[in-house]
Amino acid sequence: MASSRKSHAARPYPTRRRGWRIATRMRLIVAAPLVAVMGFAGLALTESAHQTARASDLGLLAQVGVEAGDLAHRLQHERITAAYLLAEGSTAQQETFAAAADATDAAVAHYRRQRAKLPADLDAGRAVLAHIDAALAGLPPLRAQVRTAAHASVSAMTFSYRIVIAELITLRESVTLGVVDARIADSIRASAALSKAAEAVGQQQVAVLRAITAGQLTPALQQDITAARTAFTESGLSFLALARPGWRAWWEQAGSGEDAVALQRMQDEVSRAVTGSQPRLGLDAWVTATQRWSVRLAEVRQRVDAAVLGDIRVAHAEQQRRTIAEAGAAVGALLLTALVTWAVARRITRRLRRLRDAANTVAYDQLPQVVARLQHPDSSAVDPDELARRESAEALEAASGDEIGELGQAFSAVHRAAVRTAAEQAVMRANTADIFIHLSRREQRLVDAVLAQVDRVEQDETDPERLQRLYTLDNLATRMGRINASLLVLGGVGVGRVRHHDVPLQQVLQAAQSQIEHYVRIRLGAVDGDVAVAADPVDEVVHLLAELMDNATGYAPPETDAWVTGRSLGDRVIIQISDEGVGLTPQRRQQLNELLSRPPAIDVAAVRAMGLVVVGHLAARLGVAVQLRPGPRRGTIAEVALPATMIRPLPPEEYLLSPTRPSRRAARTATVPPVVDRGAPLPAAADRAAPLPSAGRATIDRSLPVAPVFRPAAPDDAPTEELVIFHQVNHWFQAHSPNGGNGTPWATPADDAWRTAARAEAPEVVTTTSSGLPRRQPQQQLVPGGVTVPQQRGTEHRDPAQVATAMAAYARGVAGRRPMLTNN
Repeated sequence: MASSRKSHAARPYPTRRRGWRIATRMRLIVAAPLVAVMGFAGLALTESAHQTARASDLGLLAQVGVEAGDLAHRLQHERITAAYLLAEGSTAQQETFAAAADATDAAVAHYRRQRAKLPADLDAGRAVLAHIDAALAGLPPLRAQVRTAAHASVSAMTFSYRIVIAELITLRESVTLGVVDARIADSIRASAALSKAAEAVGQQQVAVLRAITAGQLTPALQQDITAARTAFTESGLSFLALARPGWRAWWEQAGSGEDAVALQRMQDEVSRAVTGSQPRLGLDAWVTATQRWSVRLAEVRQRVDAAVLGDIRVAHAEQQRRTIAEAGAAVGALLLTALVTWAVARRITRRLRRLRDAANTVAYDQLPQVVARLQHPDSSAVDPDELARRESAEALEAASGDEIGELGQAFSAVHRAAVRTAAEQAVMRANTADIFIHLSRREQRLVDAVLAQVDRVEQDETDPERLQRLYTLDNLATRMGRINASLLVLGGVGVGRVRHHDVPLQQVLQAAQSQIEHYVRIRLGAVDGDVAVAADPVDEVVHLLAELMDNATGYAPPETDAWVTGRSLGDRVIIQISDEGVGLTPQRRQQLNELLSRPPAIDVAAVRAMGLVVVGHLAARLGVAVQLRPGPRRGTIAEVALPATMIRPLPPEEYLLSPTRPSRRAARTATVPPVVDRGAPLPAAADRAAPLPSAGRATIDRSLPVAPVFRPAAPDDAPTEELVIFHQVNHWFQAHSPNGGNGTPWATPADDAWRTAARAEAPEVVTTTSSGLPRRQPQQQLVPGGVTVPQQRGTEHRDPAQVATAMAAYARGVAGRRPMLTNN
């Protein structure tokens, strides 16, 4: 959980990119319904525009149909005048034909002007229009033939006119194609029926004229007349079936009156005529009567066409209004959709942005802070449920019935579960740390007891071989104590004792050397003697260096040595521990450096790889930088950088000549070699000193050495150094006689201390209390050199962590107290 917290905390807030994504999503939310509405509105508007265009085209095509009806009426009149001219050949008929041709040309001009208004992509009646254009182009040659041919065939001439008129009537009928309004379509068909009726009258007119001019009614003419009358009747019935009530009245009015009665009598006379007989009709009367009837039909047709055009205009205007209304409705719908969608999208994005910000705050601030607080050692008293309720009291999103609200509630539940899980893990880690602490303290008591027994045996032992074995057992117990201290570190408790004096760097390195198994393979290189380690963290620094030295000797070949150097760089001290092992791969070295810089929480893996994990925790606790580097040729260099807050300057005279003798344990554990074959030569005295005899000596406190190992030689000696411990050991065996000479018995500097201790058995009573009890005299029974009275210090601020470490050290000392040993 700690690593997860740190990885999250290292990630910045991607607000800009996420803001761009939210803006993009908002545009998509707004654009999607707009596109849909625009699509449907576009379809509706397209259909409305298409209907409007079709209504407009229908109006133009209907106007062309009207012009075609007028042109057909003019051609019918020109045809009867042409037939009359061919039958009579008079000058008056020439003039009549010319006037009829001029009227037809005028109608053709109107037709072509209206024809030019039609759109080029019009499909309705395109083929018919082409046929009409071709037929109208043939009118001038036909007229020339009528004017110049003396014996032209009337039937051939009238057939040419009949073709043109039939195309025009077909055009009028094709106008109804594609008309949606049934009422308008029926009206157009009714108007076309009137044109057909007028054409039937014209065909009957020409057939009777041919019979009159021929002097007899031939069977062919009789058949043409009958077919024309039948066509007229059918066209009239079609008109009456499609016509509106008012139009029927127009038809009845056109068919009434004296002209209609006279025409009806003539038609009955023609019908009663026998084939081969001569019709009893006057040519002028027949032509005049039929022409008047044609004019009345043309008038009815024109009135019907006018009504149809009016309906088409009204429909077109209505379609335009509908299209405009639909366009306005579509625009309004688009605006409303855009407004509503924008409002909804803005509300959604605001809620999403608020949910995102709350989630970021939880993920990057609140949850890491909670996890960081749970890393404290006192987290075992935390209630996971209560902490989860307190940390997630406010929901990320107000409760609502939509998905966003449910998402906010779900994320709040996830947050509570994460806090609860982190608290449970913190409680579990704290309990595990407490287990480590209690087990370590209990084991430390046993280790202290073992060391006490070893000391008791060492006091009276004079055999060097057995003493060497005792030293080996002593070293094993010391290493067990270091493992117990490592458990304390993993449990979050300090391992240091309460100290009042700074310790030189060289003695710190020697103390660390004495706590490992292969201490004889540790070689001290260049070590600056003018610096010391502060008193408070010195034990933890020794523990850290001991773990690194143990790694250096444990992962290197047994025939190699590990070199230790310590150099002062002014603002820090760099200690390097180098071995000659196979080294580490870059990936593994990077992993281990990551572990040293960010040690994991307490778990099984931390206990398995306890050495470097403990180093990492100690480095984090002390503010020390530890890094693994590749060696110059092979192996690995462990570099420790002690900050300036842990460094104290040491005067040369204090380093070279210290008034306090080093502890016996530091001297022997730092310099005693392992048991070797008696026949093998021992190392030089400067590198490995002989074991120290301890028979008959009192138990000495197991503490760090406070004096240097080397001291300068006498001025008259060679410029070499000798071991201080070697000098002191030799001094023990020097006998001093009262007169200053050497002799027997011999004495040591500790004899004064023994005599003082002996006087303590029968203390001298100087004063007594009122009740007769002896009054204690302060510092009267102190053994010389045993206790140094500390100087009184002024009021100073104490670090709570240091106070806790001191109290832990006192508790460990009280729990592991030893019995007083005396030399009987």
